[in-house]
Amino acid sequence: MPEFAFAKPALPRAGALVLLIAEGEMPWQAADTAAGGGITRALKAAEFTGRKGQTCTILAPAMPGGTISRVVAIGLGKAGEVTRLGAEEAGGAAAALLAREQHATVAAQGLTPGLAASVATGMALRAWRFDRYRTMEKETDKPKLAKVTVLTEDLAAARAAHAPMAAVVDGVFLSRELVAEPPNVLFPAEMAERCRRLEPLGVKVEILGPKELRKLGFGALLGVAQGSAHEPRMVVMQWHGAGGRGKGGGGQKEGAPLAFIGKGVTFDTGGISIKPAAGMEDMKWDMAGAGAVVGLMAALAGRKAKVNAVGLVGLVENMPSGAAQRPGDVVKTASGQTVEVINTDAEGRLVLADVLWYCQQRFEPRFMIDLATLTGAMIIALGHECAGFFSNDDALSKQLHEAGEATGEKLWRMPLGEAYDKQIKSDIADMKNVGGRPGGAITAAQFVQRFVNKKTWAHLDIAGMAWSSKDAPCVPKGATAFGVRLLDRLVADHYEK
Repeated sequence: MPEFAFAKPALPRAGALVLLIAEGEMPWQAADTAAGGGITRALKAAEFTGRKGQTCTILAPAMPGGTISRVVAIGLGKAGEVTRLGAEEAGGAAAALLAREQHATVAAQGLTPGLAASVATGMALRAWRFDRYRTMEKETDKPKLAKVTVLTEDLAAARAAHAPMAAVVDGVFLSRELVAEPPNVLFPAEMAERCRRLEPLGVKVEILGPKELRKLGFGALLGVAQGSAHEPRMVVMQWHGAGGRGKGGGGQKEGAPLAFIGKGVTFDTGGISIKPAAGMEDMKWDMAGAGAVVGLMAALAGRKAKVNAVGLVGLVENMPSGAAQRPGDVVKTASGQTVEVINTDAEGRLVLADVLWYCQQRFEPRFMIDLATLTGAMIIALGHECAGFFSNDDALSKQLHEAGEATGEKLWRMPLGEAYDKQIKSDIADMKNVGGRPGGAITAAQFVQRFVNKKTWAHLDIAGMAWSSKDAPCVPKGATAFGVRLLDRLVADHYEK
């Protein structure tokens, strides 16, 4: 991961030079003059106009000293309409083109200090790489970018803007790392211990094991876990950035926390209702909802967000064995409601049921937002372009949608309704855990809603967004950490003091 610094505008003596150019604008005059007008001529020959997302690379430009290895032009789109997300995506595009360079200088003096910091953020997000288990990779195949200098007129303002962004980036990286880890390394107890790494940031971390969970009546969560040799955990993370601590560390009034709940199935075979073998290796990221919650708590604490927040993650492994839960079993949840388990592969909603109930009983939060890679049906509905979400509150829904548009982690609201709720009616228990194929993502949300008890709530089904099979401007192929930046923006825009 490169180091980032900010400096006053000056032509670099070596390395690569990145020019951020809006439509109708000329490249940095000092650089073009030094190149004898060669940059302008090259951009014209390449038909570079500065439209958003357009790039052009000029190799070994003729400049004094002959040590500039390449000039990379990145289009920003229409002048005066560059957003924070647009600046981040420009930075991400630059990072993708500079992997073979050791040092790059980004001419961002035409942008506000905040947008200049966003360029650096985008470069960091794209440059992330999980290579812990690559022991035979050739040095020539490894990315080399080690230092990035961003040129801006107002150094103090750019550095001040970049500091909280860097904390959010750290949260994203933590989430991506957790999701990328193989399941033989990251099982429930190990993931719980990694949550302790938030304690130096000021986050209070509690880990509850099987004994405590049985005492709390977590029959649904424990039922999912009973087939695995790895025992379950629930982790409670508290960040008190706004004071006013009350019940359970939150309180009912001003100090009441925002609550974020994550599904953490560290590996999902489907249990007795076992999944097909093809693609099952992907189920290591069935804990991506929990990973996003851990990353979000790191981000909030890292930037000292002036908010009270709690993050709860239910951690299990869903395995088939002689002790595994069977289709047809009936479990009693922490709420006292009973569930007939029709399909053991519909396990995430069982985990959420107990954790959501516990969260509202202990913390009485202002709202609860859960994140889960819950249903394949959501992927069928929305593909890999946006996550589906459900909510019982229009105001919170609007805020979530806007935060998604601002960060590029887009959401699409899905319906809830009594007709869907009837699909999960059981003949022998209060409900069953699946409602059939029609509207599968919706009936899953209806199930989860039964454990919300009329609290303000939103459910984010991120099944199609947790892992990417291709590169995106700010997300390299692999774990995405979807939800961290989205929810951090939600908090920053609407809930901090």
